[in-house]
Amino acid sequence: MRTIPEINEKIRQQKAIVWTVEELKIRVQEIGVSQAFQEVDVICTGTFEPMESSGAMINLGHTDPPIKIRQCWLDGVPAYAGFGAVDLYIGATAMVDYQAVGEITESDNRQGNVNIERGGGHVIEDLIAGKPVTLKAIGQVTDCYPRASFDTSITRKTINQFYLYNPRNLYQNFIVGVNGGERPLYTYLGPLQPDLGNAVYSNPGAIAPLFNDPDLELIGIGSRIFLGGGIGYIAWEGTQHFPLQKRLANRTPIGPAATLALIGDAKTMSSQWVRGCYFNHYGPSLMLGVGIPFPVLDPKVIEHCAIGDQEIVAPVVDFSIPRRVRPTFGLVSYAQLKTGRMTIEGQSVRVAPLASLALSRKVAQELKTWIENGQFTLTEPVASLPKDRAFMAQDLWGSQMTLE
Repeated sequence: MRTIPEINEKIRQQKAIVWTVEELKIRVQEIGVSQAFQEVDVICTGTFEPMESSGAMINLGHTDPPIKIRQCWLDGVPAYAGFGAVDLYIGATAMVDYQAVGEITESDNRQGNVNIERGGGHVIEDLIAGKPVTLKAIGQVTDCYPRASFDTSITRKTINQFYLYNPRNLYQNFIVGVNGGERPLYTYLGPLQPDLGNAVYSNPGAIAPLFNDPDLELIGIGSRIFLGGGIGYIAWEGTQHFPLQKRLANRTPIGPAATLALIGDAKTMSSQWVRGCYFNHYGPSLMLGVGIPFPVLDPKVIEHCAIGDQEIVAPVVDFSIPRRVRPTFGLVSYAQLKTGRMTIEGQSVRVAPLASLALSRKVAQELKTWIENGQFTLTEPVASLPKDRAFMAQDLWGSQMTLE
């Protein structure tokens, strides 16, 4: 048995043995669980995938005369101003406000005058990269805030606070999207071609962080993580957190399960790991790199992290049915998904990942380097993440149903 303080002392002395989760899976096949436990102190996981339930808090600092902002746009993208006078929140999926920038034509878009595919995720990326962003604000005139409007340009150096607060990241598992209908569908998984023309999956599989800690025993509120190229923390359970999802014998869920709310200082992040993106005919989002280190406290940690893609599954969901709960074509292993082909009702269907497997590996490798160099130590959670949440949804008639 080990403790986190003991592991941290080895990290400070640069004597800790750190493996990526892929390295661990290979080594277990060679030397077994017991010997792997004797050799490794920390296991690093990572992912780089779209995480649309993300956004940034921004404090502008006070103007002279001061303003109480009630409406605000950053590069034409609306930011929420329902906080204190100059506190803003911009969501990753916020879209260009046509009323703020005027009528937009396709010619405007082609010539680059206004990019209709630009959204909150792109604004966040540009601020992290140090680029200037235009700000237009309308204020509520009061005795203590007499200014009525404000137009300027901001960068990450000219604002006070700039941090990501993401209410739902890192799904423990997700779905595979297909389209059994007769027309193309444009979804948060990207385009789905008719007649089962393609399939798209989001989670990177066995290298993804939460597949390797299925019962959330190693992380909790306050756990330090790699977030967007900087240091972040688990702040709370994520929205739609559903740890009661049905599970296989190895404790991995068969569909969307646990989620995390994450927080971190965006001024220390890198646009390499925080990138705005756009899904055709769906809208903007954010590609985000997240890595979680697991302390090897006992052999059970090794057992959980040794799972392979052939041992975890995801449900195949038909998006052509316009309902909250859609029919599925059963379960498929991630090993099968990663071959690039799967069979649905006798039909061979091409498959592609939405997450970048290559960059997911690089996140884990970057985190490993930080720990080996003594730049990143582990934290003990201040509280556990809940393990008893059911996911409730309301249909159009107001009745409730549990999604399992």
